[in-house]
Formats: sequence, C-alpha cells, structure tokens
Amino acid sequence: MSEIKIGDTLVGDDHPCYVIAEIGINHNGNVSIAKKLVDAAVAAKCNAVKFQKRTIEIVYSAQELARPRESPFGSTNGDLKYGLEFSKEDFVEIDRHCKQNNITWFASCWDEPSVDFIAQFNVPCYKVASASLTDDGLLRHTRAKGRPILLSTGMSTLEQIDHAVDVLGKQDLVIMHSTSTYPALYEELNLRVIPMLRQRYGLPIGYSGHETGLSTSIACAAIGACMVERHITLDRAMWGSDQAASVEPQGFAHMVRDIRLVETALGDGVKRVVEREVPIMKKLRRVDTQGNGS
Repeated sequence: MSEIKIGDTLVGDDHPCYVIAEIGINHNGNVSIAKKLVDAAVAAKCNAVKFQKRTIEIVYSAQELARPRESPFGSTNGDLKYGLEFSKEDFVEIDRHCKQNNITWFASCWDEPSVDFIAQFNVPCYKVASASLTDDGLLRHTRAKGRPILLSTGMSTLEQIDHAVDVLGKQDLVIMHSTSTYPALYEELNLRVIPMLRQRYGLPIGYSGHETGLSTSIACAAIGACMVERHITLDRAMWGSDQAASVEPQGFAHMVRDIRLVETALGDGVKRVVEREVPIMKKLRRVDTQGNGS
C-alpha cells in the first residue's frame, strides 16, 4: 500500500494511525470556542484538527437560505449558515493558535473560492466532504493545489468513488470510509468496507466516524485504517447540529490512548516466545522424554 506525507508526518501502512479532531462547525461561530477545541485536541494528542469552509451564496440556493430555521443567529437558514462561517481574521487567529500549539490544521472546502481562501494559509492537505464527492469541478480545483487530499465517501456508491478516484488520480490520496448519518447507528457503519477499499484501490484508507461510542473507531485502527477522524465538542449538550455525533475532550483522549495501545498490541505478525514467557514456560510445562516442553 502507498503512503502520503501530511506536513512532516507519514501516513499509511507501517505508520501510526493519524488522528484528526474535526472541529467542523462545533465552534458555533465563536473563535474562543474554536481555540478551546484546538486545545482539547492537543491535550488528547491528536495529529490535526479540521475545520469547514463554505462560500454560502455558492453552496446554498437563495430559496434554501430563506427557509425558516430558528437559531441563535436569527430566524432563517441563511442567518445560521452565515453565522457559522469564520472570516479571514478569524482564520488568521486560528492559524496562529494552531502553530503556537504545534498542531496541524486544514479544512473541508465546499466550493472553489473556499479552496482558494484556505490555500492562503498554506495548509498541508485538503479534505473533500462526502457531500462533494460527485462535484468533479471541485475535485479538479482542489487537486490543482498540489496537496494531499482526504476523500470522504459517505452516501456514495462504489461506482461514484471509482469516478472520483479517476478524477483525482491516486497520487497523494487517502480514501475515508464514512456513513453520513448523525449520529450513525452501529448497524450502519459497515467497517468491513475498510479492508475492501484497501484491496480495491491500493491506497491508504481512513475512517471518518459519526457514531456516539469510541470502540468502533478504535477497531478501525486494528483492521487497517491509517487515519481516524471524529468530531470533537466541548459538551455534547451544546447547541448545534453536530454536537450529538461528537466526542467530548476526555473521550477523545481515551480514544487516542486506546488506538496507540491497539497499535502496540498488533505487533509484527511474527510468532515467537517473548522473553517474559520463558520463566512461565519452565514453571508450568510438563517436560517430555526429550526434555522439551510438551
């Protein structure tokens, strides 16, 4: 299987699982909350945090923006969408805070101007959201930036994934298995898709999860996922559409810890008697007539 490089970190087979804390829109339009989420990801020993960027008037129709929807920002869906978007000054502060805390950040960009906007921060990679997998123009525009791409595959058929891979090419590409329900039910996760995708594409395969628990995300590292992404929140009871499908700071730290323990436990696949077994073997095994343990 191939590998990619995100910043100074190699991602792929024979490398530690790359753990991403997706802040997404869980900052609720507040830079102070975003910085606290970055701090939580740093404390949990994540490799990176991820945001989202949209040009609202491109991504959503005027009719959709005018749709009634109550939120802290107003009474329409447009009020909500604009309220959740960060300005350049906000991202400058986020960029500064991430650099100060030595953690990588990047974003899912939902339209071409958003890709260009995020490019000014010299991010090491881009994420293509599941909703954008069939947007050939956006795929080509993102690829033109010459950075690694993480391709999320929720709500997509194999044929659609095949096409997206054809458009993007396999160079510096990670495919992320995902189920786009929030929160996802365990019977919807279908984690066995991860080794299938590895075999089908010969690429690093990651996992972007939206379930409520941690065990399945940890299991992904054991079955071949080179990357695990989960939404992070300060409190799952906070206002916001993604909070319930997110992981609180303590849970995130436990997940990263357990992924590292699983990686250690997997070993190298070579069967051997470990040194600490030798005295136990001598004590417990019955000795046969050749003097060998039976």
